[in-house]
Amino acid sequence: MVEALSVLVLTGTGLVAGVLFAVAVSVMPALIAMTPERYVSTHILLGKRYDRIMPFIVTGSTAVDVGLAIRASDGPRVLFAAGAMCMAGVAVVSQTRNVPINRRVKRTRPEDLGPGWRDPRPAWRDWHLVRTGLAIAGCALTAAAVVLS
Repeated sequence: MVEALSVLVLTGTGLVAGVLFAVAVSVMPALIAMTPERYVSTHILLGKRYDRIMPFIVTGSTAVDVGLAIRASDGPRVLFAAGAMCMAGVAVVSQTRNVPINRRVKRTRPEDLGPGWRDPRPAWRDWHLVRTGLAIAGCALTAAAVVLS
């Protein structure tokens, strides 16, 4: 059972870290380079898939990390717990920072953008980089815990 959970949590944390990293290095620079109108349309299209699956993977990975922390010996316990805290950080940053921006952009019609439009891309990028760092750290801590278990 522990082996299966270890594979599951490594897959989950790896997926989260990988997806967020890919968005940071490829998708976000492309979105920043777009005109505001094109950015809004593209952001809406991109969010349709991420918004449904990522919270489930982040929450599931956090829960499995916590479960493994409870069962593990001292060294791995600390690493699993730290990994869980990092993944919980991903969830908190996502839900309190990036998701509200996503919702605001989804309510925006590209044709309604005017000179007073506040571009959300810099703030979204900055918070995305925070959660990406947390996800990478969570994956690395979890991997170290699995190796030491």
